[in-house]
Amino acid sequence: MSLDLVFCGTPRFAVPTLEKFVGAGFRVHLVVTQPDRPKGRGLELVQSPVKDSALKLNLPIIQPDRIKTNEAFRAELTALKPDAIIVVGYGRIIPQWMLDLPPLGNVNLHASLLPKYRGAAPIQWAIANGETVTGVTTMRIDAGLDTGDILLQQELNIAPDDTAETLAPRIAVIGADLVVDTLRRLQTGSVQARSQDNSQASLAPILKKEDGLVDFSRPAVDIFNRIRGFQPWPGAYTKFRGKSLQLVKARPSAHPLPPAELHVESDHLLVGCGDSSSLELLEVQLEGKKRTSAADFVRGYRPRRGEKMG
Repeated sequence: MSLDLVFCGTPRFAVPTLEKFVGAGFRVHLVVTQPDRPKGRGLELVQSPVKDSALKLNLPIIQPDRIKTNEAFRAELTALKPDAIIVVGYGRIIPQWMLDLPPLGNVNLHASLLPKYRGAAPIQWAIANGETVTGVTTMRIDAGLDTGDILLQQELNIAPDDTAETLAPRIAVIGADLVVDTLRRLQTGSVQARSQDNSQASLAPILKKEDGLVDFSRPAVDIFNRIRGFQPWPGAYTKFRGKSLQLVKARPSAHPLPPAELHVESDHLLVGCGDSSSLELLEVQLEGKKRTSAADFVRGYRPRRGEKMG
């Protein structure tokens, strides 16, 4: 027997799960996603990736501005009598009335191995903190922040050159499979929910612009990980001759240099970091300019030995 579902999601990360449901034969009676938002210089309204996908799949869509006190939305969901509500990056706190509605609960896909990295940016912070393994968790949503009972988990290795942009699509794909498996096991009663160990919890808060500001007193490997983790936003940035400079690609170097001090060797550009380490810059972007290789940057701006960033 198939399940009757309501799907709540907004970003590209949620799309593989929605598509997997349809392919697996689940009945998705309604897709709930964020309202279209103005974007770009022209402030044209842009649909969420989940809405784009739902339209291609010919699924019913609703885009409420609010859900907690929205009586019309509540009546619509109640009338559908879903077996489960699936939430993947929807972007709204799920109210208690929604938690209480379906018999199988509200199932969330979270992009970490809970209780590690609770919060809005688990992929970014896992990379930024130098993790080599991450994964996905399906959980029953409760009133807390990613504190609900764990249903299933699956690990995924983080490659040394992974960025948040390269890792997220892989996590989304294995997560989609895990949600399907979770629902089938819930249906047959063959999954055992387990409480999270709150003493092992860590947080992955929503990224802020200032998170990308490079602190050259950190060891080079730490800065390297933050460059990888904070792609595409907020990136990793510093100042060069009074202008903002994005560090797009880099790699740690064993060449000892004082923190923030530049060193040029032929076409190679290094900047000093903490613990007597340095970072070789491979690709940068100066404020108002296009991305460029460090070699072209050296030829164009001729940074002086001993000149400092920041």
